[in-house]
Amino acid sequence: MADMRGFRDAVTGWVAGGPGELAGELAVRLCVRTAVLLEGPSDVAAVEALAARHGRDLAAEGVCIVSMGGAMNVGRYAGLLGPPGLGLRLAGLCDEGEQSFFDRALERARAPRHGFFVCVSDLEDELIRALGVAQVEEVVEAEGDLPAWRTFVRQPAHRGRQPEGQMRRFLGTKKGRKIRYGRLLTEALDPGRVPDPLRNLLAAL
Repeated sequence: MADMRGFRDAVTGWVAGGPGELAGELAVRLCVRTAVLLEGPSDVAAVEALAARHGRDLAAEGVCIVSMGGAMNVGRYAGLLGPPGLGLRLAGLCDEGEQSFFDRALERARAPRHGFFVCVSDLEDELIRALGVAQVEEVVEAEGDLPAWRTFVRQPAHRGRQPEGQMRRFLGTKKGRKIRYGRLLTEALDPGRVPDPLRNLLAAL
C-alpha cells in the first residue's frame, strides 16, 4: 500500500532529476494537499513531535513533511510541488538569514508566502531559548550526554560564547544528535512555551 514515505521518496528522486510521474500518481492516491518544506531532518523531527503531542496525524490529513537537504534547495522543491508542478499548498520554516532566498523562490513558484514562518537563527536556537539552557541540560543528562556536554564547554574554542550558542553548537557536533534532540526538546516544552514559528506552522496546517 502506498504511504507518505513512498511519496517523499518519489519527490526526492524527482528533485534529483528523475521522472515525476510516480510523485504525481502518489499525490493523487494519497490525497496530498500540503507540502511542508523544511531544511533538514531535525526540523522534521520537531514538527512531527509537536503534531503528535496535539494528537494530529498529518499524513492522514494529506500533509507531507519534506526534508529538503538544505535551504538552497527550496526553489527546486517549490517549483515541483507548488503551482508550477503538482499544485500543492506550500508551508514551512526558514531561518531569518535565508528569508529573502525563500521569498524569491516562492515568488518564482507563484506560491503564497503566508504559510512560511521565520526562526531567528534556526529551529534549534528557538527551542533552546524557549526551554532555557538549564532545562535543556536536564534533557541532555537524561539522554546520557551530560559528560560530553561538559567536555565540550571546557574546550578553548567554545569558551566565551553565550550558553545558548554553546548548546546550539553542541547539538550539531555528532551525526544524528540534532535529529534526536529536535524531537526531545519539542517533547520537553510546556504547551505555552512552544516557539512561535513552530506553533504557527502547526496551526496553519
